[in-house]
Amino acid sequence: MPTITINGQRCDFEQGRTILQVANENGIEIPQYCYHDGLSIVANCRICLGEVWAPNPRSGGAIEPFMGGKLLPTCQTPAGDGMVVHTDSPKAVRNQKSVMEYLLVNHPLDCPVCDQAGECFLQDYSYRYGRGVSRFQESKVKNPKKDLGPHVYLYADRCIMCTRCVRFTREVSGTGELMVAGRGNTEEIDVFPGVALDNELSANVIDLCPVGALLDKDFLFAQRVWFLRSTPSIDPLTASGDNILIEHNQGRIYRIKPRTNPAINKWWITDEVRYGWKFVHAQARLRSPMHRRFGTLDECDFSRAYHEAILGLSDAVQRGTRLALIVSPMLPCEEAYALAKLARSLDPEALLAVGPVPVEGHDKVLPAGADRDDPGAFVVCAEKAPNARGVRRVLQAVAGEGGGEGVLEFDDLLGRPDQDRIGAVIVTGNYPRAWAGSDLIDALRRIRSPERGGDGGFVVVIETLGSDLLDAANVVLPGATWAEKAGTFENARGMLQAFEAAIPVIEMAKTEGQIASDLLAMVTGRDEGEPGGRRLVVVDEQPGEVPAAATIAVPRGRLFNAGDMRREMAESFPSLRVFGTDVSLPTIEATQTPAMEVVEI
Repeated sequence: MPTITINGQRCDFEQGRTILQVANENGIEIPQYCYHDGLSIVANCRICLGEVWAPNPRSGGAIEPFMGGKLLPTCQTPAGDGMVVHTDSPKAVRNQKSVMEYLLVNHPLDCPVCDQAGECFLQDYSYRYGRGVSRFQESKVKNPKKDLGPHVYLYADRCIMCTRCVRFTREVSGTGELMVAGRGNTEEIDVFPGVALDNELSANVIDLCPVGALLDKDFLFAQRVWFLRSTPSIDPLTASGDNILIEHNQGRIYRIKPRTNPAINKWWITDEVRYGWKFVHAQARLRSPMHRRFGTLDECDFSRAYHEAILGLSDAVQRGTRLALIVSPMLPCEEAYALAKLARSLDPEALLAVGPVPVEGHDKVLPAGADRDDPGAFVVCAEKAPNARGVRRVLQAVAGEGGGEGVLEFDDLLGRPDQDRIGAVIVTGNYPRAWAGSDLIDALRRIRSPERGGDGGFVVVIETLGSDLLDAANVVLPGATWAEKAGTFENARGMLQAFEAAIPVIEMAKTEGQIASDLLAMVTGRDEGEPGGRRLVVVDEQPGEVPAAATIAVPRGRLFNAGDMRREMAESFPSLRVFGTDVSLPTIEATQTPAMEVVEI
């Protein structure tokens, strides 16, 4: 294998790689602004220039200055066997200081109010490669702030003209809204007249910008980045399985950013995923269990809600009717398994069904005209549920091993000719918006209605957001969003990916897995709670600058753990052994490194 020496470090590489790519792959820092792995190479920032020496076959392979000894852009120069590269030599360092000085000539001194502060390459490189003193005495060129589209502001006087954003709109999204206008010190990024930066991937230019020129309207002045903690997670809204980072502080999400995964979403995410997390902190979140009393739903504690749920479901099954479980495709695989175990413990022949899977239009491939198998293409998924395949896989295993019917689709469950034989239903939601149609609500009301004879059926709804569906419930249990739990999603390509909880569950709510564990403990006689008592505990979010805490209900059964549940699934069912072998775990630990040491006083 060919080798190259960069700043004294010997590195193996594959033919076709550039010097900068080899350096990045081996952890050697070379300053870079315009280069990005997902974009074309233009070599216009010039800060990555280095001295390159290479074997000269005309002189018997002696190492000599390449191209006459002039500095070469390492991002564009192919690596060669036997090359020796210096980006820390006096000649290269002088270039780095000159480039930084030129970039800062017209740059405003507004770091204290800039959202990019703390993760700005201009700040970092100015400290590591700059002069530290400006010799510029003239007036700076000032440019106005521009509104580029629904999500992006442009602070043009901060721009260093790396053109990453322009190349992105031309090469990745294929929409070409951005251009370079003007020349010299009047050169600036702009949109074409009457064309806003408004495409499915528009906000990725914010991540691409190495300075504070392109800023997120939604995150503007919301939080300092050094207070944020990042948790690796998975797209909770579509079947794409995009890898993301949840950035949060004090139990509140502030932004979602893409996490690099070349096999799935590469370096990008859609605006839908980036801004679709607002339901986590919605005012409509359910924060307390409810039970039906005198024809209306009243708040109660978990102890009462659990006992009424078990009693109502068990009575319906003992009367000879069947229990139906509707598992939302928004839930992780581990919680689907726990709920299926609960349903089969109440009724060995319980009907297992997958909740409705929203689909909006058709998959869209960007840029337009690209093939979806193209390594550079990005697919916007039309299926708006992250785990329909995973839920179906788990329920099919439980249904196949436990006897009875197979897994039903949501429409098939509603259209059953023997629907009148269903006397108990457990419904899970967790959708980011209202999802239950009038057909489901009417069917649940018919099941609950005493007009069918006897005491009527019993309906338990486990939901995160308030909706008309609650009107059909006997007992309502507040669930948790994906950001508040751990689990596994299976995307449209059949890839199983695990994710971890980022923030604590809101007060007086529980994850669906914990609810299932609690109810199962009561059904099997392993209830560890205190009937009739309200047991609460204060749980810290996690160590941080300013820790946040929430008062939650203590589990009545075994504490639900997604890793333990995956192990149990793999050991219990041969068809679920993939959860012990094929689940992709997050491999990137995202941390924010402060510029100064923070100590506790």
